[in-house]
Amino acid sequence: MSTYDSNFTTAEYLERVARTRSAMDAAGLQAIFVTDPSNMSWLTGYDGWSFYVHQGVILTLTGEPIWWGRAMDAQGARRTVFMENPDNIRGYDDTFVQNPEKHPMKELAGLLAEHGLERATIGVEMDNYYYTAAAHATLVAALPHAVLHDATGLVNWQRGVKSPQEIEYMRRAARIVEAMHARILDLAEPGLRKNDLIAEIYATGIKGADGHWGDYPAIVPMAPSGLDATAPHLTWDDRPMKKGEATFFEIAGAHKRYQCPQSRTLFLGKVPQKFQDAEAAVLDAIAAGLEQAKPGNQAQDIANAFNATLNKAGFEKDSRCGYAIGISYPPDWGERTISFRRGDTTVLQSGMTFHFMPALWLDDGGLEITEPILITDSGYECLCKTPRELSVKT
Repeated sequence: MSTYDSNFTTAEYLERVARTRSAMDAAGLQAIFVTDPSNMSWLTGYDGWSFYVHQGVILTLTGEPIWWGRAMDAQGARRTVFMENPDNIRGYDDTFVQNPEKHPMKELAGLLAEHGLERATIGVEMDNYYYTAAAHATLVAALPHAVLHDATGLVNWQRGVKSPQEIEYMRRAARIVEAMHARILDLAEPGLRKNDLIAEIYATGIKGADGHWGDYPAIVPMAPSGLDATAPHLTWDDRPMKKGEATFFEIAGAHKRYQCPQSRTLFLGKVPQKFQDAEAAVLDAIAAGLEQAKPGNQAQDIANAFNATLNKAGFEKDSRCGYAIGISYPPDWGERTISFRRGDTTVLQSGMTFHFMPALWLDDGGLEITEPILITDSGYECLCKTPRELSVKT
């Protein structure tokens, strides 16, 4: 039995399990093996930095989920999962860990057979960071009479509409990222080494805000300056900040693994006209996109409104401008489901949460002004109150 003070009630976990089982039944699956740590946590409460080894949750159409992983991590499962039956926490011997001579999926196959699934139709998350080609090949060989179907995203899609408790955790994370951005504005100046600033960002994020502690973000801070900011995913080094350069900060507050990312851009010195024009275009385009952020509209409606407004101002963005967010583990804070882009016809519902991410990467720098948003019964709510503008320090 779990001895952990759970982040959610057992009733909420059981509702999530029931929701997932409905999707499994519709897909013709008798069981799923879930390896995405975000999905594992959402279904059972499991929380540990153990996703570098093979682990997962088995869910069938009846009974409690089964946590399976490295034996030394079983105690962590007992401390975090909601399941009452100790037999539903199963660990494999440590000789299976990173051993080219034997693979833990052989042990998993035995556990599945023990539960009568050796001939079952089982869903696995094939396009997932945590389920390798070798894992799949081993499982297929060890279960020759089972049918393994790709169930990538099946659990992710059940996570789209957040519960009131999930929304509360995301609001707490929003207060944290607000504090992180405020700390950046307090400290950033020409001559400050970037790694020193990142250290302060991390410290602020982990200390938390409004009495709520900060968790580790699923992505490290992105903080490129100058020409480095023409690329979206560079991090930091020890070079000092310079006058005449823009730096965007794509960071997230996190609380109980719930992520609230938000980006802002800081310019040190006199802002060139090009950046002023880009800022005006992005702010107008954000406003146009947010007008479409309401239940009943489609995800693409936000993207189409944003891009149409941006294009009128002479700027283009050829990547998506938003995605679903919630609970997440490294290396990604997105839910890998809904995207704000042309062709995504997913209908928006109250309780969905997104990172509206209308970034521009120009030929001489980058501009990121983004908003985490919640779809409400009547429209949307921006989870953060950080001023929506290009920050300037002269």
